[in-house]
Amino acid sequence: MKKNTVTLIDNRNAKTYEFDILDATRGPSVIDIASLYKDTGMFTYDSGYTATASCQSSITFIDGDKGELKYRGIDIQTLATKHTYLEVCYLLLHARLPTKRQLEDFDLELRHRSFINEDLKHLISAFPDNAHPMSILSSSVAALASFHYEHLDLNDEEESSEMSRRIIAKIPTLAAFAFRKSLGIPFIYPDIDRSFTENFLYMLRAYPGGKMKRGADGVEEIKEIEIKALDTIFTLHADHEQNASTTVVRNVASTGAHPFVAISSGIAALWGRAHGGANESVIMQLEMIGSVENVDKYIAKAKDPNDDFRLMGFG
Repeated sequence: MKKNTVTLIDNRNAKTYEFDILDATRGPSVIDIASLYKDTGMFTYDSGYTATASCQSSITFIDGDKGELKYRGIDIQTLATKHTYLEVCYLLLHARLPTKRQLEDFDLELRHRSFINEDLKHLISAFPDNAHPMSILSSSVAALASFHYEHLDLNDEEESSEMSRRIIAKIPTLAAFAFRKSLGIPFIYPDIDRSFTENFLYMLRAYPGGKMKRGADGVEEIKEIEIKALDTIFTLHADHEQNASTTVVRNVASTGAHPFVAISSGIAALWGRAHGGANESVIMQLEMIGSVENVDKYIAKAKDPNDDFRLMGFG
């Protein structure tokens, strides 16, 4: 009978070492090298963790070559077209989609946690108007630890649940405040009568005092198609497996640091141009291209081997 193991041979002395192979539910199998140093006195060298799994997880599976993305075993197309972002959040937290009642309760819990302490608002106000929104967001999320310092034990299910709900509820408020601060315009408080995604758009767009621009028909100018589009974007970005920011969060959290500080470190990693910052470069390039009439010109530039121009966002 074949053993589910792999044998390592040290050609310097002909010693052999045997390690278990762990079969994944999806994706490639892995070699369990937890005992490698004890057995051999050696470490592995894997710059960039390109072939290293640092934990077991049942949350997300990604196969970029096949265009496959699943949360908790559910295909992203199903989640993006048939479920809301809040349903996806619940799924990621609880490993199951919510019932109607569970979703209503979850939604209400987030609405009531969307406000931030006034002193935290003053902290954001102290940043210069030209501060980058990601700098403000990372700092303000870290500062949340000073206002909610009692939630520290992630091994406690109740504390972990409360921390998760607070961070999901408050980050849109902090992000909107950071955006408006970078523009030098007054903050807009959450409107708990609006849905999660609509409220975020409201905090980004509303005039001082909370008034929304109205169309010719007198209807507030947040269109359902915009809400659905942003909700879908939130769903697509809800989790991204063991990427750079996830790794940073897990490393910081493993020291026993406050969860909000760990999340803040992940936001700092996300800011980098080789990670989430690439999205900013895409937006800047779209603004540079300007209009549909200019698209062909820039595609030609991208195809020209003698032109340094590169299209952003294509890996």
